[in-house]
Amino acid sequence: MKIGFLFPGQGSQTVQMGKDIYDEYEEVRKVYDDVSKITGIDIAKLTFESDENELSQTKNTQLAILTMSLGILKILESKNINAEVATGLSLGEYTALIYSKALSFEEGIKLVQKRGEYMQNLLPDGEWSMVALLGADDETASKICKEVKSGFVVPANYNCVGQIAISGEKVAVKEAMEISKEFSNVKKAVELKTSGPFHTIKLKNAADALRKDLNDISFNDFKCNVVKNLDGEIYSSNDDIKDILYNHMINPIRFDKCINKMLELGVDTFVEIGPGKTLTSFVKRTNKDAKLININNLETLRNAIEELKNN
Repeated sequence: MKIGFLFPGQGSQTVQMGKDIYDEYEEVRKVYDDVSKITGIDIAKLTFESDENELSQTKNTQLAILTMSLGILKILESKNINAEVATGLSLGEYTALIYSKALSFEEGIKLVQKRGEYMQNLLPDGEWSMVALLGADDETASKICKEVKSGFVVPANYNCVGQIAISGEKVAVKEAMEISKEFSNVKKAVELKTSGPFHTIKLKNAADALRKDLNDISFNDFKCNVVKNLDGEIYSSNDDIKDILYNHMINPIRFDKCINKMLELGVDTFVEIGPGKTLTSFVKRTNKDAKLININNLETLRNAIEELKNN
């Protein structure tokens, strides 16, 4: 068995996510306490007591998902369950970098807090949305976006075979949804729980602000392989991580390539750590033989520990 960890990004959040795990383990409560001390935000209260609208604000969502994933990781590490390679979707790449020790816990938390604030507050004026085109290939998604006349919309997340998310102005995204009905391979268009033109050039102001924070970060040696969203390649010792994370915000996510790289590296067991089952569903569409494990509540955590320790 070769294990790969997957860390979810924004859009997978739900109110009270991870509460049963938090209630069960003192080590997890300490992670939440530590994040709260670093950020000045009561992360447990935010995650477990806020309504969906509050939790879905970008500045809140990213910290809440990150904290849940890090709490689960603490339990897995205590059971000596580790991955040889990790990746994540958008925000999840930061979780993977923290897991790999390339980014320290404290600096990672601070960076994600700033990232969420910038992505929420430094957007251009207007209304924005993202939609997943189910069944679309790269060429179809590109054609649909190019046919839109009402505003800005581009492919932003290449999630897996047959699923590409487009991002842009709300009116333009709606037009793209209508145009997509003309393409027989597009089965459905699903609006995502996000609030900005993420992974497009429209986030340049946010990326410029984040670059200043990145310049103050010291990165460490990697303790495991991490696959980059930008190109689906492994971070190397020669990479400029600051430049990669800057470009990460304003360029499309190639999660399809991340999955293929992990498969190429021999990963046969994919463990998604955090809310939802989105990332393992992408893996399933890519390789039906891969073993998939989700950890998003106390029951699935216990089952995963039993299964992974026995192998």
